[in-house]
Amino acid sequence: MVQFKIQLDSDIPASNQLFNQIRFAIASRQFPPGEKLPSTRALAMQTGLHRNTISKVYERLEELGIVESHAGSGIYVKEQGHEGAGRIQSPLLQKYPQADKVVQTSIDELMQLGCTLNDVRELFFKEIDWRLRSSARVLVTAPAQDIGIGKWMSLELEESLGMPVQLVSLEELDAALDKSPFGTVVTTRYFSGLAEAIAAPKFVRVLPLDIYDHAKEIEEVKQLPKDSCLGLVSISTGWLRASEVIVNSLRGEDLLVVTAHLDDAYKLKAIVRRARAIGCDPSSLSTVKAAIQANREDLIRAPKVYCIENYIDKNSINRLKRELGLV
Repeated sequence: MVQFKIQLDSDIPASNQLFNQIRFAIASRQFPPGEKLPSTRALAMQTGLHRNTISKVYERLEELGIVESHAGSGIYVKEQGHEGAGRIQSPLLQKYPQADKVVQTSIDELMQLGCTLNDVRELFFKEIDWRLRSSARVLVTAPAQDIGIGKWMSLELEESLGMPVQLVSLEELDAALDKSPFGTVVTTRYFSGLAEAIAAPKFVRVLPLDIYDHAKEIEEVKQLPKDSCLGLVSISTGWLRASEVIVNSLRGEDLLVVTAHLDDAYKLKAIVRRARAIGCDPSSLSTVKAAIQANREDLIRAPKVYCIENYIDKNSINRLKRELGLV
């Protein structure tokens, strides 16, 4: 940051000192065209001058056409002469005042690599076109043997993204992309390598999603009394297997873990009658509650139900939103 110093014992008024220093900094390109100047608050802290004095200095610079004020954004160095001549003006530059500089810098850097302007235009168009095509469709993929986890992910993503999500098994992904070779494929890191092998040759991107760490639920499991029973119910056999392994690693033999797929009514009934607590996914919640209600007369104490709202980590969903241009 350019440093401005004011000599309070000088015969030259402080405002003139600051005016000339800023003018010199702009003329010597310490503040290039399009650069935002320090706020009046920042300059007041640096120079010790009153903000009203600094504002008047900026007004003088603006009257001379050296700077320009962008409402709600700040004071910017104004382009002079040919610097802005013939350039397309857009309302977007008022909304995003730094955008022009970002675009110019990107073009300059590409040309320094040897690209012509036509090359730069082609690179920009191809990238923009690819991103638009990638954002037009989201495909969730998982192995057919555990398509339940794909259903869980799809429901969660549709709610979070506010857009339709297509579920395709890994075994059918190749054919699906042959029919429509565009979009973004998402899956967990368990399956991202398999999905990448299918999608990459078709120039379709694969974005791996991080899964929820279950930290809250793990703490609940740690608090369960010794020799009690924990039931797990889900539409995903893979989630059931992984969860059972994790619980066993935490509690060993002092906690009985019983799992049931949502469609297994017999095992679900056994869990309801025996478990002290039941963990389930959102798709299984209503069925678990209905099973508890149906067997209430035979229960000494109804099991406590924990609905695992998330399978995907929220930060990972936010990253996906940025990649899709939704935020």
